[in-house]
Amino acid sequence: MAGRTLAEVAPRVQMTLPETLRRQKGFVGQMVERALGASAGSRSEPDFVELGIELKTLPIDERGKPKESTFVASLVLSSLEEIDFEDSLVAKKLSRVLWVPVEATGALTERRIGGAILWQPSPEERAVLREDYERIADLVVDGQHDAITGHLGAYLQVRPKAADGSQKREVIDGEGRIAWSGPRGFYLRPTFTARVLAGRIA
Repeated sequence: MAGRTLAEVAPRVQMTLPETLRRQKGFVGQMVERALGASAGSRSEPDFVELGIELKTLPIDERGKPKESTFVASLVLSSLEEIDFEDSLVAKKLSRVLWVPVEATGALTERRIGGAILWQPSPEERAVLREDYERIADLVVDGQHDAITGHLGAYLQVRPKAADGSQKREVIDGEGRIAWSGPRGFYLRPTFTARVLAGRIA
């Protein structure tokens, strides 16, 4: 698919390219998944189950830089209290990743798919990801849910996952009182994925 446009690839996998991605932000990812035969569907495991590889399309600008943070997994407060990083879905999803850059500027029909990169974290990178995850988990255990913001984490950050702020979930704060927190997810910072694409993460 490298070098081909979205308009070329979509019909080959029996999909119709929409006029805009405004209401179909997941379209490109779904198209690439279908083209490459990803088998996980909506299950909580890597997209290529048999290979243990997660597929991530990465929107890039005209300079080849990632335009946004990359979603990894939903943040489930109860699991953070019980599951260490090595057993977490975050670690499983990031153990091996096939990054597929896709142009995110210009006419939708003319946007091209870039060459894929098969990546796995080095011991140093994995250590930083673990540190980011455990720092967030510690705040959950202490009931400091409101302290978990997008400013935390060198590589891994937490951001709101809901389309708007109206969706809330019941949680227990540090004093055992009921509190409310919107749905959130783990995301990789654009600075991290930019270095992955450049092949020079320290």
